[in-house]
Amino acid sequence: MVYYALLVGAELDGLTNLQPRHGCDDPSFPYYLKLKCENCGEVTAKSTYVTLSEQVDLPRGHGAAHLVQKCKLCGRDGTIVMIPGQGTPLTIEQSQKEEKTCLMVFDCRGYEPVEFSFGTGWKAESVHGTPFEIDCSEGEFSEYDEKGECPVELGKLQSTFKVVKKHEKGGKTRFV
Repeated sequence: MVYYALLVGAELDGLTNLQPRHGCDDPSFPYYLKLKCENCGEVTAKSTYVTLSEQVDLPRGHGAAHLVQKCKLCGRDGTIVMIPGQGTPLTIEQSQKEEKTCLMVFDCRGYEPVEFSFGTGWKAESVHGTPFEIDCSEGEFSEYDEKGECPVELGKLQSTFKVVKKHEKGGKTRFV
């Protein structure tokens, strides 16, 4: 099993706390991923989505996964289990330092996530506290904050997957 952390970054101007609409662990937020088969190297032509609210039984053995998918080229099964509780919103401070934040961790078997697609269903707030619902599918967002009397913008969305290791200490699990 390999754990992959989805790291996201963006250029935030006057905005902070970019995250899925109901938080990083939003059960209905779809994470759209392109996957590479670890057996034959085939990359899925279309993005596949996973959500915390949808689980399917594993074909062999016990348990469930958020995605069970057969590679179209070699026919091997791959699974993805989402691990909630690891994500944090992207802050303006991180953006100014050009840092990324972890949104979700995925336990992948047979597949490697290679691309994340930003879509709809995001939120952020202005530095003055005004909430904004954001559609990230165009890669940018601009609006005017009436309360703060200033423009707010989001651009240069970036995402990457990083292999992380699971550490358990004092009854807490974290990934680094």
